[in-house]
Amino acid sequence: MKAKYILLAFLTLSLFSCDDNSGSLGLEMFPGGDQNVNGKLTTFDVTTQSEIAGNVFAKTSVGYLGRFTDPEFGFYEASFLSQLHCIEDFSFPAVCDPENEADRNNPKAIMVANKIHSVELRLGYSSYFGDSLAPQSMNVYQLNKRLDKQAAYYTDIDPSQFYSTSDLIGQKAYSAVNLEYNDSIRNSSNYFKGVAVKIPTEIGQKILEKSREYELNNKDFAPVFMDMFKGIYVKNSYGEGTILYIDQIELMLSYEVYVRNSKTGEIYKKHDEKTDSTGYSYRMFAATKEIIQANAFKSDETLINEKVAETQWTYLKSPAGIYTQATLPLERFEKELSNDTLNVVNLTFTNYNQFSNNNAFAMTAPNNVLLVREKDKESFFIKNKINDNITSYVAKHNYINNNQYVFSNLSQLINLSLSEKAAAIEQLATFGEISDVLDSQGQPVKTIEAWKEATQWDKVAILPVSVVSDSNGNTVAILNDLKPGYAKLKGGPTGSKLDLQITYTSFVK
Repeated sequence: MKAKYILLAFLTLSLFSCDDNSGSLGLEMFPGGDQNVNGKLTTFDVTTQSEIAGNVFAKTSVGYLGRFTDPEFGFYEASFLSQLHCIEDFSFPAVCDPENEADRNNPKAIMVANKIHSVELRLGYSSYFGDSLAPQSMNVYQLNKRLDKQAAYYTDIDPSQFYSTSDLIGQKAYSAVNLEYNDSIRNSSNYFKGVAVKIPTEIGQKILEKSREYELNNKDFAPVFMDMFKGIYVKNSYGEGTILYIDQIELMLSYEVYVRNSKTGEIYKKHDEKTDSTGYSYRMFAATKEIIQANAFKSDETLINEKVAETQWTYLKSPAGIYTQATLPLERFEKELSNDTLNVVNLTFTNYNQFSNNNAFAMTAPNNVLLVREKDKESFFIKNKINDNITSYVAKHNYINNNQYVFSNLSQLINLSLSEKAAAIEQLATFGEISDVLDSQGQPVKTIEAWKEATQWDKVAILPVSVVSDSNGNTVAILNDLKPGYAKLKGGPTGSKLDLQITYTSFVK
């Protein structure tokens, strides 16, 4: 091999050896004997268009609540349903009769009476979207039907299937910043950032009595609670301007207790040294990751359809609004680069600057987007997948560098797509059809063109997503982004084509 080609080969390996996802298109077709390496860079056009996202899988541990109107996309309304968790072997403390010596000497007997003092639903949130001072109101309903643990709930879930308007158990006026308290209280470490809704005490009393009944019979109350209290539905009932991201849901049942010395168990006396001292304690039922939670969204479909019809660019709009579909030039790869090796294939989506002079609370571009094959865009979320950098990729929005989402190497996706087509051609030649791929009439496909159409072979979807990471920064979940956001992307059917940048290596004799 000539020295200059050896140097070029070394440089090529140095540039791309750090990328575990480099492709191998054409490796099986390398000629034998001496070869020369010829590194090249080219670009292929990628066409894009906006598509209606429709209803998306809405698995999340966050409850979205409120209403907001955007001048570009119209109104957006969010409500949620949630079950509440009861721990195993749940019980209330024993009641203490101060006149009974055994009770008085039993440190576990602390309840003043077999009675619930108050019930409160606490909805905590760490963040929100919109105007922090916008006045709004919520209604809380008790579910009359349990959410199905085996069901996949989407953003079009119909809450009316799970509750009745006669099941109203709480109402509350609120704003994202609670003006009932001054700044010093809101900034204190023990301040609860959220909305507390009073619930009828009778609900808590029934739970207490049923718990006592099961405890008396040595039975676990937890399964019974799920039937007694099937869950809650929380919806906006007045006002707009804010969407709360509720990540803490707790039903608190308070009761009066005797205050005991933690070491001796003795009941404290009040200042008169005669009267037993009392306070309040509680039992709590919370929403956890183990229980079912579902979000329902409504949007202005007319305005969203108008945005999708625009052809000079494309959009991303969350939640459950618009996604961008891209058509990859797989046929060109097959025709022009079939004898070459792909090193890097980059695809960049650039969004236009988003200005809003008239709206101080306008939506911003999604932080993360997922590129996934069109045929997999639903199953990806249902099966709780994370990006594998073969059929799915995640890009973070770069605010600093030209407002871009950059997918740094799609070579594995290109290789896989071409190999799947080759396998389909072979199967058609052998059997005359592909039985597990059906056409629009529900029949097995019998041509490669029908196979490409049925599998949307060259189509990928770019979707707004929320990336969940563990304490070490490792991705543990990728969910549909349910926060309000949008981006206007360069491209579109009549707009400028996107450049797919390809670095490849040719081997020539």
